[in-house]
Amino acid sequence: MKENNPLNTSWRKTASTIYKKPVDSKIFGSVEIDITDLEKYISEKRKSGVKITLTHFFLVATARAIKEHVPELNTYVKRGNIYSYEQIDATVSVLLQSGEMGSVKMQNVDKLTLTASAIKLREEIQKTHKGDENATMQMKEKLSAIPWPLRGWVYQSIKYITTTLGISIPPLGLSANNFGSFILSNIGSIGLDIGYPALLPSANIAFVLILGGVTKKPWVVNDEIVPRSILMLGAALDHRVIDASHGGKLFKQLKRFVNNPELLESPLS
Repeated sequence: MKENNPLNTSWRKTASTIYKKPVDSKIFGSVEIDITDLEKYISEKRKSGVKITLTHFFLVATARAIKEHVPELNTYVKRGNIYSYEQIDATVSVLLQSGEMGSVKMQNVDKLTLTASAIKLREEIQKTHKGDENATMQMKEKLSAIPWPLRGWVYQSIKYITTTLGISIPPLGLSANNFGSFILSNIGSIGLDIGYPALLPSANIAFVLILGGVTKKPWVVNDEIVPRSILMLGAALDHRVIDASHGGKLFKQLKRFVNNPELLESPLS
């Protein structure tokens, strides 16, 4: 008998397969950042025809921070050992036309400028709208079609081969680096102020960065209380490869870029 439950989407069926009760060690952190001046900078760029958003900014800023100051965040675990990725790629969560969350993968993000990131991300999102989602996310459709409990066995087998052993499966387009170095998700765009994300079990990533909502708050500037635009950032860190100190270094560098967004307009030398 064919299921007719609108809530039982491919992603929900897949999620029920891959997630278990949280028993692993994870670190959660959050910070508030004054982005009043950054919003003005983005607005001016958009008026000049460069359609950047907070997502583009923090995508490039995070990659630059990793490259220049926190290389420990560009690591993964394979066969009980920690390795560094050869480049800094990232997965960006996007809202699909179906209303579900999907993703696009951006390569060599640290080498992009803000302008280049806007162009590249738009191209990748257009591919998803045409149904050309990346191979990893396409797997959710294939996995959801497998009957339970065989679905769980298939997922665990694929996860063990790609994530634990670090072996690629070319026919399926899967490898240990399917998601890149980190995942970025702007949940503020869908109405959430902040979130503490899961570390996707099938992804060899050190952390997930969340952009929360932007709200007007009283803020102290030059010893005066003034209204400012405040962004909530949240992160989940894999304690197997990094410590809370690395998260602190990341947030420190993100604040530096927020105060100096023009640094992201020039490519790394």
